[in-house]
Amino acid sequence: MSQTDLNDLQAFRAVATERSFTRAAAQLGVSPSALSQTLRGLEARLGLRLLTRTTRSVAPTEAGERLLETLGPALDEIEATLGALSEFRDKPSGTIRITAAEHAADTVLWPALERLLPVYPDIRVEVHVDNTLADLVAGRFDAGIRIGELVGKDMVAVRIGPDLRMGVVGAPAYLARRPPPRTPQDLTEHACINLRLPTHGGIHAWEFEKDGREVRVHVEGPLVFNVAPPLLRGALAGLGLACVFEDQVGAYLAEGRLVRVLADWCPPFPGYHLYYPSRRQPTPAFALLVDALRFRG
Repeated sequence: MSQTDLNDLQAFRAVATERSFTRAAAQLGVSPSALSQTLRGLEARLGLRLLTRTTRSVAPTEAGERLLETLGPALDEIEATLGALSEFRDKPSGTIRITAAEHAADTVLWPALERLLPVYPDIRVEVHVDNTLADLVAGRFDAGIRIGELVGKDMVAVRIGPDLRMGVVGAPAYLARRPPPRTPQDLTEHACINLRLPTHGGIHAWEFEKDGREVRVHVEGPLVFNVAPPLLRGALAGLGLACVFEDQVGAYLAEGRLVRVLADWCPPFPGYHLYYPSRRQPTPAFALLVDALRFRG
């Protein structure tokens, strides 16, 4: 059945129920003359008279009564089904797959999910935590979260966090055994706790900048991890210096359990961004997640 036929049947039901072209037209938002023409066209296609018209009233014929009797429940069911679909639109649902590094998952993604999911229980978020720059298409991810400078130019990037800053820290007991480094090059004389990132092809070099001068230092030490959380534990244990996110060490610095070095060589840099392919058409659920994550600084 074409959309035109369905509209005509809805028009017939309105007239047959209201017993008036004027009232039915007002209900449907059309003119009485247009409604009368629609009904005449329907009768012509069916080859049946559905309505008996007089100057004062309109009433369904026997054929019209039969049609109205069976048509009413069918149209009600269609309207109920469309209403249910509207409910899905009003209550976004579906699964969103995101790849994010550990620090990003903890500091920006989790707070947003904690706010969003209780309000929209039909949204399901699957988070893949790793330190690689995962291929969104190959991994079937809807989006990724990474530091702004690592996001590809062909991606839509939405800022979701403040600027970040790294901090080189060590335990007082460790720094009592060796003089604190004054320049990044001094780190070659220290035990450093390293991070191996598959995306970078090996041990991650420590990056510094001061007065426009950028320095990358390959450091060595007794420990290498492929994930970031143990770096801080190694530093707290006095096993060497660690380069971690500044926001991870504030409490330890305040308590005197860690000491910061080379702070003047660690300027802020662009924080986390949510990124996804520019061709992607956001679903209502995805749009809600983007809005929940968006940094409003």
